[in-house]
Amino acid sequence: MLDFFAIFSKGGIVLWCFQGAGVAESFTGPVNALIRAVILQERSGNNSFTHNALSLKCKLDNEFELVFVVGFQKILTLTYVDKFIDDVQLHFRDRYKNELEQRGALKFLLNNFEFGDDFRRLLREAEGCSKAKASVSMRTFNESQKSQKTVKSMIETKDGDKSKEQGGKKSKNAKKEGEKCERRLKKETNYESQWLFRSYRFVNVTVLSFLLFTKKGGFGGMFGMLKGLVGSKNLTQEDMEPVLDKMRDHLIAKNVAAEIASQLCNSVAKKLEGKVMGTFTTVASTVKQALQDSLVQILQPKRRVDILRDVLEARSQRKPFVITFCGVNGVGKSTNLAKISYWLIENGFTVLIAACDTFRAGAVEQLRTHQRRLNSLHPPEKHGGQPAVQLFEKGYGKDAAGIAMEAIAFARNQGFDVVLIDTAGRMQDNAPLMTALAKLITVNTPDLVLFVGEALVGNEAVDQLVKFNQALADHSKTDKPRLIDGIVLTKFDTIDDKVGAAISMTYITGQPIVFVGTGQTYSDLRSLNARAVVSALMKA
Repeated sequence: MLDFFAIFSKGGIVLWCFQGAGVAESFTGPVNALIRAVILQERSGNNSFTHNALSLKCKLDNEFELVFVVGFQKILTLTYVDKFIDDVQLHFRDRYKNELEQRGALKFLLNNFEFGDDFRRLLREAEGCSKAKASVSMRTFNESQKSQKTVKSMIETKDGDKSKEQGGKKSKNAKKEGEKCERRLKKETNYESQWLFRSYRFVNVTVLSFLLFTKKGGFGGMFGMLKGLVGSKNLTQEDMEPVLDKMRDHLIAKNVAAEIASQLCNSVAKKLEGKVMGTFTTVASTVKQALQDSLVQILQPKRRVDILRDVLEARSQRKPFVITFCGVNGVGKSTNLAKISYWLIENGFTVLIAACDTFRAGAVEQLRTHQRRLNSLHPPEKHGGQPAVQLFEKGYGKDAAGIAMEAIAFARNQGFDVVLIDTAGRMQDNAPLMTALAKLITVNTPDLVLFVGEALVGNEAVDQLVKFNQALADHSKTDKPRLIDGIVLTKFDTIDDKVGAAISMTYITGQPIVFVGTGQTYSDLRSLNARAVVSALMKA
């Protein structure tokens, strides 16, 4: 059984390979050792090499500058290997001659192709012939000519009867053996189920991608190029550019704002430029891993937002914990405020909802409906005879900042644990409403300011957040304006793996996503799993 077979270019780009299913060790070390000891020494007459417990054989194709390497356990005697590697080389170059001539190894690699079926057939034929030859050379005594000899055949006669009898039997036996070999080979070739090929695991070339890019020019032939393969290499912008371009397009397709996608890729390029790459290290996988690490770091908050802990801390100081909700029109502020109310009640806290959206008709009634539903789910008897949720409202057309101040004072006097302030939806470029919001936040100094945004938007989310923060800063009339502390991302269940808005929002503000809305019921609220989001984002 073969441990591995690899076909790679002079520049270290693996075009195709497989590795035995039971083989845990990578073939990188043995191949590097072979290149150093045999190929770089230009020992063209000797294509064999031993590395630890492995025997390796290689064959060079100078026309297309390819290397074919096979490895197997040295305790095995595989007589067919030399012919097999020749057959694979000839078949591979004949089949893909046009592609290699027109595109070269690198571009050829980018086209998905399947060489596995051809390889299986060639290996079956090689092993089949080897078994057939072995069975012919190791006949039993009963099958041998000696067993057929009689006393009479050993007696020499005048007219040479002895030689005639022996010659005839020899010819007859040889014919039988040839027919037997032919039948066995045909059977093993035609019936794949009788051959244990399924023990091998094939690796498609597109998964391996680029193993190494070598510098253009100055190497002079295959041996010089292979020196770059077995050594180490510093990554350059040129190496990474094709991969980063694809990554940038991929991020934009997953709803990351275009400008942010470019900034992320540029930062990864700066981080990796000059990094030493080991032999057979994949440029694509290195860039992807670096980008993935950066994305996880972005989504993990610079400061921890632990609302339950903070509510307990505020309770110990006999004051309510105050959260203000803001955002553009129609993103689901009131609905997600109700979800957070439910979550707080489930954790044993009492909630006062402050209806500070005094502009939108029906806003107060919507909150009152949520209050009734929440209290029906948590009857007063479970909370010392008091409703778990109460609504504080003063109708429409009033000053939102003043209503919020009154609600906070009421909550303090009545012993409520949390005050949730609902504000009017407003577009980020509406100066009067942004001034009113900045006033509400400045006057009441809430413990947490949450921006509610949709997971469906990409570039628009960035624009909303930037302008909201800027408006809060411009209209606060203080030296240290209060800005957005965190994000609630709604409709997260509707976007599948297009989760780029999460990256856009946290990247632009540096603030964490505190909650994500995942459905229509009160319990459909989750904290963000940064690694799960990045995994979905990087999925092809």
